[in-house]
Amino acid sequence: MPESPSPFLLRSTPASDGLADRRGFLAALAAGALLPSAVHAAPRQPSSTPSPTAPGVWPRALQVPGGVARLALGPANRRPAVRTAAGLPVLVVGDPIEWTAVVGIPLAASPGEAEVQVGTAGEARRIAYAIAPKRYAEQRLTVAPKTVDLSAADQARYERERDHQAGVMATFSDPVPAELAMAVPVPGRRSSSFGLRRVFNGQARNPHSGMDIAAATGTPVRAPLPGTVIDTGDYFFNGGTVWLDHGGGLLSMYCHLSRIDAKVGDRLATGDAFCAVGATGRVTGPHLHWGVMLNRTMVDPALFIEA
Repeated sequence: MPESPSPFLLRSTPASDGLADRRGFLAALAAGALLPSAVHAAPRQPSSTPSPTAPGVWPRALQVPGGVARLALGPANRRPAVRTAAGLPVLVVGDPIEWTAVVGIPLAASPGEAEVQVGTAGEARRIAYAIAPKRYAEQRLTVAPKTVDLSAADQARYERERDHQAGVMATFSDPVPAELAMAVPVPGRRSSSFGLRRVFNGQARNPHSGMDIAAATGTPVRAPLPGTVIDTGDYFFNGGTVWLDHGGGLLSMYCHLSRIDAKVGDRLATGDAFCAVGATGRVTGPHLHWGVMLNRTMVDPALFIEA
């Protein structure tokens, strides 16, 4: 951030929870391996299809590392183009009456002020928002030593898979989602929550980037929102894995699967079964690892579940 305030700098303001009419609802909203040919570095032209205005659209706003910010953009004839400070495209929902940016906040983000840029280079205005601190719990796990101290062959495999999935995570497609509230993909007890600091066999690793749901091997996993299958695979750490693209940079991933019943390109409706719970990859028992991504940032799936 520059030392002197920019004339284009705006600050986010909380929105009312009133849903009496469309403007009131949208104001409330504001408060609070893909094949290489299908990877988009920037969003396509916005769809002319208006976003829904039904009450109950999520995610809930929680402006902490790993959370979600909802920023009011005001009215405009066309869907505004919004990017993070790092230049990543941001999901924008709403209609010409009121647009809202739905921003994923990285787990590695430092508390303090952050911003998005609205508009094109040279004419962009900046909207600042605050990130509050959050301390996540620690979880210690014992797993097979070979999944912590990798052999040369396993390390090379992991690096290939990491580069491949970076392409998957860069997906930004049109149209934007017609809804944002997600159904839980599998019934079961939440066995591990988002953001836990993971310690495997005494060695600290990256924080937990999804939600673990305990369920028996073979339990069907169902799509939480309409989406397109953009990647399937058997990966070193994640085991059997499926990625879904819900549009506008909103993706979801499903790991440790025992069975995959879908292929790249399949279009799923909410509730469609497309894979099954398992215990593949680096795990201590059968469960579903469910991840949700916004603007290439893993965020807390719990924020997308209507309480």
